[in-house]
Amino acid sequence: MYSILFLGVLSFLLALVLTPLVRNRFRRWGMVDHPDADRKHHERSVPRVGGIALAVAYVCSFGLLSLTGLSAGTLVADAMPFALRFLPAVLLIFATGLMDDLVGLKPWQKLVGQVAAAGWAYWTGIHVQGFGGHSFATWWSLPLTLLWLVLCTNAVNLIDGVDGLATGVGLFAAFTMLLAALLQNNFALAIATMPLVGCLLGFLRYNFNPATIFLGDSGSLFLGFLLGCYGVLWSQKSATILGMTAPLMALSIPLLDTALAIMRRFLRSKSIFAADHGHIHHRLLDRGMTPRKVALIFYGLCSIAAMFSLCMASQHFEGLVIVLFCAAAWIGIQHLGYVELGVAGRMFLEGAFRRVLSAQINLQQYRQLLAAAVTPQECWTVIESAAREFGFERAHMELGGYIFEYQHEPATSCTWEVSIPLSEFDSVVLAAAVTETSSPGVVAPLASMLHRCLSSKLASFGAQSERARGGKR
Repeated sequence: MYSILFLGVLSFLLALVLTPLVRNRFRRWGMVDHPDADRKHHERSVPRVGGIALAVAYVCSFGLLSLTGLSAGTLVADAMPFALRFLPAVLLIFATGLMDDLVGLKPWQKLVGQVAAAGWAYWTGIHVQGFGGHSFATWWSLPLTLLWLVLCTNAVNLIDGVDGLATGVGLFAAFTMLLAALLQNNFALAIATMPLVGCLLGFLRYNFNPATIFLGDSGSLFLGFLLGCYGVLWSQKSATILGMTAPLMALSIPLLDTALAIMRRFLRSKSIFAADHGHIHHRLLDRGMTPRKVALIFYGLCSIAAMFSLCMASQHFEGLVIVLFCAAAWIGIQHLGYVELGVAGRMFLEGAFRRVLSAQINLQQYRQLLAAAVTPQECWTVIESAAREFGFERAHMELGGYIFEYQHEPATSCTWEVSIPLSEFDSVVLAAAVTETSSPGVVAPLASMLHRCLSSKLASFGAQSERARGGKR
């Protein structure tokens, strides 16, 4: 126990000394993060390579401990073969973040580095083996491990938008894993997490609002990757049958923020790599909270998540803990007031998703029928059927010298219409009541489909069209 405390104090002091040295050096070199009017609202230029101090303090604490006569030094020496195998993965994730801090990387380049580091970690023995009481087949272990590690790595990176936020969230998660390791007599995990707790605590002295140094990607990727790996090791040595559930709860706040970001961008048809101002901390800042208050709120949420995860790890009232945790997460999401999730939820409850799916299926069927039509009359049969199906009040078509008309009875006086030109003489007009059609979101795809399919058929209808126009003359 004294060895673990010594390791924590040592890492804390190293981070406390190294952080200002790194900060001052990069400030003199002019390698700083400048504020802008978009996403960087800090008042002055700040170095963003805090990950260097964090990583050096973390690694050096183990090296100094191994030189002492404390019992943990023996454990460190015994774990050295595993550490040497695992070290390339850590160096790779750190290098990926550092390159992004210094020269900038594209999202896909960062993702390649993260996947490569996660793959190396899997090779060293970091395996996700089960979740919720269910063990996964061996062939599932690799993709799930990669997904977990990449998700944790990016979760900490994405939440790093307020002074001290990612550092504090990581500190709470690491401290939770440390407590769980001590409660379960898992001294190997305790030795691995204790210096991370110390480093983060020392670094927070300079990173809390107003920050004089940022974690940067080198720090946030390094931190998220280690937390993901230690979460897997925690689950592998845990007595609970629920596997990854407890580590998931310990990292729930950054993971939840990442999941919400992916859902929001998906619902808006945006790239999941696109930056936006919809993260949880952005929502709280938009409500007038100060960055310091936002960070403190997150710390409180992380402490609650830590209690949930420790209750899971101790195998007391697992079912009740999961229910309470999910209820608390749901209430929190509702309180944030995301428009995307609110609209999607209402559409699901009101059956709009099913109606949209049905409309798209019907549209595809009408596209096939229209493609098979060989005469204007056959085309009109398909269009009239589609107009009835999609709730249009009136349909009118002039094609190949023929004129077709459909009118719903009783007619509605207040309507809108869309005209689809096919050529100088040919067109389709659809009219609907001012109220929405029975198939939402179908007008534009239907108009596009009619224009594309009918325009391609005009050549085959050319002779009929010429004869009809000749007769009119």
